[in-house]
Amino acid sequence: MNMNNKSLIRRIGFLAIFLMTSGVFSQQVLDRVVAIVDDAIILESEIIQNGYLMALQDGLDPVKNPQLFEKEFAKYKRTSLENLINKQVFLIQAKKDTIEADQRQIDYHLQQQMQSIVQRLGGEDKVEAYFGMNMSKIRKSYREQIEQELRVSAVRNTKMANIKVSRREVEDYFRTQSDSLAAIKETVDISHLLVSPKAGEAAVNLARQKLIEIRNQLQAGADFGQLARQNSEDPASAQRGGEIGFVSRGDFVREFEEVAFALEPMQLSDVVLTQFGFHLIQMLERRGEKINVRHILIVPKPSEEDELQAVQKIKGLYEQLQAGANFEEMVKTHSDDESTRDSGGKLGIFEVDQLRETAKEFTYVLTGIQPGQLAEPVKTAYGYHILRLNAREAPRNLELQKDWDRIEKMALEYKVQNEFKKWLDEIKKTIYIEIKPEIAS
Repeated sequence: MNMNNKSLIRRIGFLAIFLMTSGVFSQQVLDRVVAIVDDAIILESEIIQNGYLMALQDGLDPVKNPQLFEKEFAKYKRTSLENLINKQVFLIQAKKDTIEADQRQIDYHLQQQMQSIVQRLGGEDKVEAYFGMNMSKIRKSYREQIEQELRVSAVRNTKMANIKVSRREVEDYFRTQSDSLAAIKETVDISHLLVSPKAGEAAVNLARQKLIEIRNQLQAGADFGQLARQNSEDPASAQRGGEIGFVSRGDFVREFEEVAFALEPMQLSDVVLTQFGFHLIQMLERRGEKINVRHILIVPKPSEEDELQAVQKIKGLYEQLQAGANFEEMVKTHSDDESTRDSGGKLGIFEVDQLRETAKEFTYVLTGIQPGQLAEPVKTAYGYHILRLNAREAPRNLELQKDWDRIEKMALEYKVQNEFKKWLDEIKKTIYIEIKPEIAS
């Protein structure tokens, strides 16, 4: 993942907060148009919402520190306006260049962030009560935001993909910018072994039976779209009545694809099991080698007994590791994190401050742990982890040779930012942009 994609992921992650604050501000602001970009308008409520979002990202909380927030918020509003204008410019350029967002990426981010919002507020009913609208409308609004962010990122990546930096440019960057470069914060290099609670036989049978009952309702004449919106646990397609859209062979997992491509138009499948759960699939239309299908997904949920089994397993693995078992071999045999299983559970190097924000449970159990030692098992939303601290580095200043890779990335980003600004300024000369004078100050 390149640096622009990492920035995008952070931005999309904060969209949950953006949406959750929009309802508050919409009641406080008498909306008005403050800028026009081509045929798009920018509202004052958008500027305030995005300014609030940026303030939160910088750790400025209006509840904890209202006086500082009021003092600093004007600059966030100005930056917000500039960013929103730039965003519209990017979207215009994306349209000219026929750049579209990948629908599967949109679906992935939508699913991840909807789950985050539901967890944050404590259930879909509480989400609907908070926003004053049903889940379908919330997902639609969120989907539009994610799609725009992905298109903007695609425009930037396309235009800046071929920029490189020479060794001389890196050295010049470090020489001229070294006084302003932030020192390296405390970092930890960690690996993990993950045990995720798995749905047992009883939970699996319960999920399968639920889908069988839904299938019986469909055969009795119930509306597929309505049942999908009410029951499907695929948030990306549920809002569209289960419809996935036209896809080709290879876009689905094998078990789903074999059944889907064998159906006739409007034919309903039997219950299909994939790695994601149980599906009912209905063919809508076939166009050559592409099909449009809709589905209802029911995911087996681990029971309390399943959860207890995961706890017992992680405790047993921890005891074996404490007794001298090889960590890498245990990860390869027992870890449920497929992405790190073949690398000995390697998660990477993280700033402690960053880890405190994104995985505070890890920070807590790593306190006092020395390199080479194991932390006691800890639970997160993904399951139960055994962490190994590979290395810990104290805060220090950057050094050109020792930190060459890091400085090279910073120099590249600096060059990209400068080239990008030049390119953006040139595009703006070709687009009608009007800013209302009362908001420009």
